[in-house]
Amino acid sequence: MKIKALYAGSFDPFTYGHLNIVARAAALFDEVYISVSENTSKQSLFTMDQRIEIISSVMAQQNIQNVSVIKHSGGLTVELARSLGVKALVRGIRSVKDMEYEMDIASMNKTQAADIETIFLMSDEKYRFISSSLIKEVAKFDGDLNKLVPKVVLEKLQNHLQ
Repeated sequence: MKIKALYAGSFDPFTYGHLNIVARAAALFDEVYISVSENTSKQSLFTMDQRIEIISSVMAQQNIQNVSVIKHSGGLTVELARSLGVKALVRGIRSVKDMEYEMDIASMNKTQAADIETIFLMSDEKYRFISSSLIKEVAKFDGDLNKLVPKVVLEKLQNHLQ
């Protein structure tokens, strides 16, 4: 039996922190879906289709073969997980603040889908400070992002903000 996982987020933009979580999840599960969605509480820098294209490009460059990038246009994440036959939701944790937020979401998801587990992966220490919001802020002022985002993301950020 193949065990599938879902890593959901807005990924705007996709960072080395995200890549670290994906690569580790890909080593743990037979198949991993990266579900790209809109975050209605934030202003998106890239369109959903652009983010899917960027993440797909990063996966190809990293040669991570058991990962698929998909669009999630609405509805509950657990319903998407069920439709894909997913048994685990992967969530990255950077800090205690993230943990509190993610625990609430995991508990709510459990009330909606008791058969789907949430798996927390702690970000590697060198990525714990990275957030998409910080990346956008630094990019806006032409800061150095070379060690924070994959090259394709850096190029897209530079082109987008010029």
